[in-house]
Amino acid sequence: MKKIFLPFLFISIMFHADGQVSKKNSFTGYIHSRAPLRQNPYTQLPLGAIKPQGWLKEMLVRQKNGATGHLDSLYPLVMNQRNGWLGGDGDQWERGPYWIDGLLPLAYILDDKELIAKTKPWIEWAINSRQPDGYFGPAKDYSAEPGLQRNNSRDWWPKMVMLKVLQQYYSATGDQRVITLMTDYFKYQLKELPRKPLDHWTFWARYRGGDNLMIVYWLYNITGDHFLLELGDLIHSQTFDYTNAFLHTDMLSSPGSIHCVNLAQGIKEPIVYYQRHPEQKYTAAVEKGLDDIRKYNGMAHGLYGGDEALHGNNPTQGSELCSAVEMMFSLESILAVTGKPGYADHLEKIAFNALPAQVSDDFMGRQYFQQANQVMATRHIRNFDVNHDGTDVCYGLLTGYPCCTSNMHQGWPKFTQNLWYATNDGGLAALVYSPSTVKAFVAAGTAVSVNEETAYPFGESVQFTLQVDNKNKAAAFPFHLRIPAWCKKAVIKINGKIWEEPYGGRIIKIDREWKSGDIVELVLPMHIFKNTWYENSVSIERGPLVYALKIGEEAKKVKNDKDPVAYGNSYLELRPTTPWNYGLYDVADDKLDEHYTFEKEKEFLNFPWNADNVPVSITAKARRIPSWQLYNEMAGPIPYSITYRLGTEKEEEGITLIPYGATRLRVAQFPVIGR
Repeated sequence: MKKIFLPFLFISIMFHADGQVSKKNSFTGYIHSRAPLRQNPYTQLPLGAIKPQGWLKEMLVRQKNGATGHLDSLYPLVMNQRNGWLGGDGDQWERGPYWIDGLLPLAYILDDKELIAKTKPWIEWAINSRQPDGYFGPAKDYSAEPGLQRNNSRDWWPKMVMLKVLQQYYSATGDQRVITLMTDYFKYQLKELPRKPLDHWTFWARYRGGDNLMIVYWLYNITGDHFLLELGDLIHSQTFDYTNAFLHTDMLSSPGSIHCVNLAQGIKEPIVYYQRHPEQKYTAAVEKGLDDIRKYNGMAHGLYGGDEALHGNNPTQGSELCSAVEMMFSLESILAVTGKPGYADHLEKIAFNALPAQVSDDFMGRQYFQQANQVMATRHIRNFDVNHDGTDVCYGLLTGYPCCTSNMHQGWPKFTQNLWYATNDGGLAALVYSPSTVKAFVAAGTAVSVNEETAYPFGESVQFTLQVDNKNKAAAFPFHLRIPAWCKKAVIKINGKIWEEPYGGRIIKIDREWKSGDIVELVLPMHIFKNTWYENSVSIERGPLVYALKIGEEAKKVKNDKDPVAYGNSYLELRPTTPWNYGLYDVADDKLDEHYTFEKEKEFLNFPWNADNVPVSITAKARRIPSWQLYNEMAGPIPYSITYRLGTEKEEEGITLIPYGATRLRVAQFPVIGR
């Protein structure tokens, strides 16, 4: 059930990538959870039903023109015909499936024939690799070769990624071969797992079993095969016990206790299993887990210190790019099952802050680790749990480790795919906001489309224009809207008239008859607020955006003759050209608007995610802290807030803060100083 819990099915129809239904058939309904699985409030729409617009479309087009669309030529060592997932003797493990897990949804969302064609050999080989016993995928190990993972070919973990790929492919095409392959493979798993459990080859599958489980439940909702429920219980029993770890151990307060990406993927497992066994302990575990991640390891960008093991909340600890995209997917999955709006808030925090900051504008380079306070991005050994010869914060195709090179592509496409949901009451839900259009079916099968126009997250207004399939026909159905927790009071207008002014942290349901041309306007007034972090440092935020210090930078492209196979032929280093060691004044929450000034910089551009284009900023007064200097090519230890008799410069300076996602160098967590 990856997009799972969205088990949906179109009976006797084909839903094309453009969201249209074949005229030869009729829609007979989305299939939600099948008993005894719990009925979820939201169901994911077919891949391709949601189309990005505005800045979000620009992000996806940049992926197409960048590494996502060309990784086979940019990274031929792994993604060429030798890849084991194409039948070759090259890389046999996760990286090929990782790439397709982002390329395939991108291809079908953009309805791009060239990209779809690139996915086809991988899909066809995977389907045709099915063996008589139900196994599929690479099956032979090879000797070591630099830059390749040629062993553990039968490991359960890489199949979990390819299962997600195949589920999305089925969502877009309805290819029944996927159902046959999965049914046979899951029978194989039911037979083999007692003898060769999830951690038989490597430990990764044990921590990521939730990804396997979600596809098992997704298939059950289509076929109703009872053995899948038995398999689900078996997979859960062999998966690391996140429920117990979150509720009854000190794992999340213990540095080094778990790999950062295992945590990002595993956080959803209790909720996935909750669908079969809807006990309160599973939802409570995830809620407590996220709270404790925030308390002991959290950072302003919405993620946590994990470089690669869990590593606390010092703002110079690293956060891995794989953690960002996997935590986004987990939150998307959890949101559909629980319907709780806080998970959408958290999703937007990562998507609008951490994700764009860690990938280059042209989607050709990325950082393995990002730092919340990142004042240099150079090749240097830092205080990370794992160092890759000092390349981890440099922007490059292969810097750090290439799992992120392969896995980063799923972030924006799956975000797009989870903007909208079908509801279990026959309606449509907008739970995450970005410019987009959606085509879906409501009520008794009426086709509708909605155009969402917005500058969100930079702007406060989201406008929805509805169209019913027949302009002369009306349709009665509920329309769900999320009001973020940071919003004190929203305004919902229908055709220009105020309908309701709800408080934040809720999902509002508008249940009425709709006709073509109806307009719903959602206004989410944003205010400046602060959050407190490590050593009582503070972040300045407005709406879903974190604002970080704008730092001048000197960029240097470094030709890498030392170790190009491991880290690429070149990478980008960044050094500051303006001061960064500022402290912010101690200001009461109700006085923030007197000390911080929000400004709209310029006309909104389709690509707002860099310092030149960003359309909004916040200005403030601050003082430099002379004792806070560079250490080990990082910001030195951040002064405790508020340090008694901490020396600051006498001169007060004006500083500019811009959205975190538009920065490369920055300070996002500031020490606080007295006046």
